[in-house]
Amino acid sequence: MEPDTEPRGTVTQREQSMVLNDVNMLYHIYASVPPLAQKLMMELQRENHVEYLLRGLQQLGPSFCSLDANRPWICYWILHSMALLGEFVDADLEDRTIEFLSRCQDPNGGYGGGPGQMPHLATTYAAVNALISLGGEKSLSSINRSKVYTFLKCMKDPSGAFRMHDAGEIDVRACYTAISVASILNILDDELLQNVGNYILSCQTYEGGIAGEPGSEAHGGYTFCGLAAMILINEADRLDLAALIGWVVFRQGVEGGFQGRTNKLVDGCYSFWQGGVFALLRRFHSIIGESPTPVGQPGAECSIDNTQTTTASDVSEGDGSSDEISSQGDEHCHFQHREREPLFNSIALQRYLLLCSQDPGGGLRDKLRKPRDYYHTCYCLSGLSICQHSWLKDEDSSPLPRAVLGPYSNVLEPVHPVFNIVLDRYHEAHEFFSRS
Repeated sequence: MEPDTEPRGTVTQREQSMVLNDVNMLYHIYASVPPLAQKLMMELQRENHVEYLLRGLQQLGPSFCSLDANRPWICYWILHSMALLGEFVDADLEDRTIEFLSRCQDPNGGYGGGPGQMPHLATTYAAVNALISLGGEKSLSSINRSKVYTFLKCMKDPSGAFRMHDAGEIDVRACYTAISVASILNILDDELLQNVGNYILSCQTYEGGIAGEPGSEAHGGYTFCGLAAMILINEADRLDLAALIGWVVFRQGVEGGFQGRTNKLVDGCYSFWQGGVFALLRRFHSIIGESPTPVGQPGAECSIDNTQTTTASDVSEGDGSSDEISSQGDEHCHFQHREREPLFNSIALQRYLLLCSQDPGGGLRDKLRKPRDYYHTCYCLSGLSICQHSWLKDEDSSPLPRAVLGPYSNVLEPVHPVFNIVLDRYHEAHEFFSRS
């Protein structure tokens, strides 16, 4: 009996091959059906998504008991998805949601994963974003800002970073959630800001992405969190932005979607965590003001010009151009924005989301063969919105038809890329907390 010399590949290689086969088969089916069928396949199933989301907000089955400490997250995932679809919940469901989240608010500040649970930065972020996504004075005024501030100060570590909860882990996610909450509630001050940037800077890896903590592997979620936090504290230019952009660009795979780390499988949720990085950079001026003040060595300048596009694809349109990253020795870090195509292939990403991540019966998922869930519904829709609005210089403009894959009715509401909140809800909250 001869030994088996056929190369089997690693587990990751075999899984990647299976994913590619599934995706290629679906894309082949799409290419072979008549135009009317193609249009139906590429249509965002709004009504089914809304029905799926509303069911989850009203009642969850026994299988969700493992997510008992994540209930504010479920509220946020559902409410933000509804807002992206341009939908509102009725008054009764809105009141019940506000009442529930108020019971998750700890007497000493912050929100726990459920009533009576320990306050946690992640669920505080989720609860605040959920209430902002609901909108309205009743919802916004239910947030006890002074006690949230007290909680944030308690989570502040001497290193400058934040802990997720009392005696909990320190990581970039904690820094982002704390700074995001403080910023949108208008309670951010020098004490909370102190040395946050130093910690995040220590987490940027040799690859260019950002890890959860120093010495770990670069990760899409942490890269988004780190860059968003650095933008909020006006220290983004301290990062090696050229390396960061290069790392994120190469996380978009041949399927059209993004992977979260090097040599990992595509996952629909990274359409936001990775795709959102480009939105952060493109919208830099509108996020922190007309003239961002750099923090770093005098004489350093970075110039990021959004001019690159992916060509050589049967799903992209327009002519290609190159991305230019230059240094010209000035003390300001300028982010130059032109009405060019995004740095990632937004059409290919939309194709992946609509054909592979979308469950025609409602909800979205990681990839084919995976079940739908509220987390992936939220971040796949967020990523789809990023794609549709990524070509725009003016946030008040409507997306160009050529930037939207499928019927124009697929267009979602635009999001604020730092907070991942629909823009009109962000503006309402910003005005409310500015005068409070």
